[in-house]
Amino acid sequence: MTPQRRIDPAGIGSSIEQLHEQFGKDDVAPLVAVLEAMERNPQDSSLMGLLCEAFDGLGIMPGAVLTCAPYLAVILSDSCFDDPDLSA
Repeated sequence: MTPQRRIDPAGIGSSIEQLHEQFGKDDVAPLVAVLEAMERNPQDSSLMGLLCEAFDGLGIMPGAVLTCAPYLAVILSDSCFDDPDLSA
């Protein structure tokens, strides 16, 4: 298992702003809710699983989300895509 990546609250905040600018509120609401919780408490490792679930629930939008908020790729790269329990 890879060491947990340090979450940068400023990077999370920037991602939230970018998502609000590019998408309708309802389209990314679950993802933004988890990101806001991560911004407030970046050390809470339980939020990473919730982030993966919210990202997985984007349907056809993950590529667009990662394009407009690239910091998400940084934090997701060590969790959702590498952990078989979260990527199933």
